[in-house]
Amino acid sequence: MEWLTGPFEVTFVLRALWGGILVSLICALAGTWVVLRGMAFFGDAMSHGMLPGIALASLLGGNLLVGAAASAAVMALGVSVVGRSPRLSQDTSIGLLFVGMLSLGVIIVSRSQSFAVDLTGFLFGDVLAVRSADLAYLGAALAVALVISVVGYRPFVALAFDERKAHTLGLRPRLAHAALLALLTLAIVASFHVVGTLLVFGLLIAPPAAMLPWARRIPVIMIGAACLGACATFIGLLLSWHLHTAAGASIAATAVVQFLISTAASGLRTRWVRSSRPASTTDHQHREYGHPS
Repeated sequence: MEWLTGPFEVTFVLRALWGGILVSLICALAGTWVVLRGMAFFGDAMSHGMLPGIALASLLGGNLLVGAAASAAVMALGVSVVGRSPRLSQDTSIGLLFVGMLSLGVIIVSRSQSFAVDLTGFLFGDVLAVRSADLAYLGAALAVALVISVVGYRPFVALAFDERKAHTLGLRPRLAHAALLALLTLAIVASFHVVGTLLVFGLLIAPPAAMLPWARRIPVIMIGAACLGACATFIGLLLSWHLHTAAGASIAATAVVQFLISTAASGLRTRWVRSSRPASTTDHQHREYGHPS
């Protein structure tokens, strides 16, 4: 069992495990709504839209998290404003702002002498460099995410399935949408420095998507997604240790493999259920009335 527990006896690997678990919990809360509302492209745009703020904060010697949060807020506000144009679809406005913010970020970062290092750290993160202070920050972010999820649960549900009905019920869909964007921003900003913007998407999308075929209630999807994300973190770090691969990428890849396995198993289950069912009611009626089945 040394190969299973040995890596986590090392302090920085154990901190990485706890950091990944906390990120998984935060991403499960936000990612479930992203999957249910079909906001994956928007989430991807948000994660890359943080680059200008991070780059500017790095050049000025400021706090990277503050820069990331400010840039993500600008991205979210820009999508909301541009998306109101009747001539542009939401995907078009998101795509334009995505390219614009990413280009601006690369331009700013290119002014730095350590362009390659800065950009690589932003894109891929360094989960093995998680410090105790980072764990405290992630714990606080998880607490805020829980509060937003509990308080906004009913409006989020209505918004996910019928925005017009949410307005009819007086649930203020615009405010709910703003709160949902805040939850998504919190998840991305809290996670990017651990697994990077390219890889945070794996924990944000893959675990909830993997749970979707197996659960009907939203809290069950969230709990299952959190468990899958924590499992992906453990397995990813274990593989990274023994195979000498990038830790963050190993975690994200494991989460995607979980999704693929879940999708395949769901497909097999559907085929098995269909093949084990008795003849359909329609077939019985056809035979009863002399019609060919």
